[in-house]
Amino acid sequence: MEIQSLIPEKFINLLWKNNVVVKNIRKINITTVILEVKLSDYGEISKVAKRTNTRVKIIGRSGVSFILIKLRSRTALLLGVVLFAGILYYLSTFVWNIEINTENYISPYELRNQIKSFGIRPGQRKKNIDVYEIENKITRSNDEIMWVKARIDGVKLKVDVIERQSPPIIVSNQTPCNLIATKDGIVSRVFTTGGTAIVIDGDVIQKGDILVKGEQGKEEGLYPAHAQGEVIARTFYEKIKEVPLNKITKVKTGKSITNLYIKLANKKIYLKNSLIPYTNYDKIENSNKLITKESYYEVEEKNIPADSTKIVKELYSNIFKDLDKNVKIIDRIENVKKEKNKYLIRVLVVAEENVASEASIVPEVKSTPEKK
Repeated sequence: MEIQSLIPEKFINLLWKNNVVVKNIRKINITTVILEVKLSDYGEISKVAKRTNTRVKIIGRSGVSFILIKLRSRTALLLGVVLFAGILYYLSTFVWNIEINTENYISPYELRNQIKSFGIRPGQRKKNIDVYEIENKITRSNDEIMWVKARIDGVKLKVDVIERQSPPIIVSNQTPCNLIATKDGIVSRVFTTGGTAIVIDGDVIQKGDILVKGEQGKEEGLYPAHAQGEVIARTFYEKIKEVPLNKITKVKTGKSITNLYIKLANKKIYLKNSLIPYTNYDKIENSNKLITKESYYEVEEKNIPADSTKIVKELYSNIFKDLDKNVKIIDRIENVKKEKNKYLIRVLVVAEENVASEASIVPEVKSTPEKK
């Protein structure tokens, strides 16, 4: 509070004499002092102020007491807040939604109906729901379910299901076969787990060549086998393109005019019809059902030099988009040759990949000598 008195010290001394606690005394001028007191001492302060002819002005309020005084005047608002919080808390003690997460074959709809048959429905009290009992019932009722996890999260009952899966059927293919080359290339490495390799590192191979023969054993004891393994070879992908040194391209000059017309009975009625002053132009029509707008943009032909670097990138991109993810790029070679009025651009990509593929063994046909 702020006090104004001819002798403020006398006022403060009287407060202390009457056991009034005064804190944070600040003197503003000779007659004005700011100090802090308790709300409970305000009655005694008023009596001292009258005796000393002192003006008292409250300039600030703080503390729990003032909050309670304000709330007393807003009883309806306070009751509304308490009632709203109570309703929210009460509603949070119920489960309002059942969320089911399955994998492949079990329908969440069927599982939700099954849970309802157990007596579990939205709007049920949380304390009446035993998640462990739900897990046991679902597992016992469904042979195709291997694991269930049920839990209450907020106002949701979440049920996660893992389905029982049959072990994969392993098919062992021991039919005799060869490994043949699917592409031309140069052999880098050979790995075999079945059959006999007939190529070594550095051999040049062509598409269709036998790489691993479907037989094993020694010469006197050969027997057919299922050839298995990988033959890693350097393969080559090439693109060649001829491009003119200069390309004539139409470029807009920035000048344009616009005409407007409406169409009635297959006849054009122009609302604005300007003469076209351009020799070369592009025409664009834009119709909004009623009025059609014709735009004419002046263009001029320009001789633009070819960008060989951009074309090289395009050729690389065309090669890469056709390559398998397992192909490893080991080198890139490009050759740009300028001739009379054109560029001859050649791009070569050197890669490493497995070129071995299974192929059935074709029996050899032995010729019989003719009788004379």
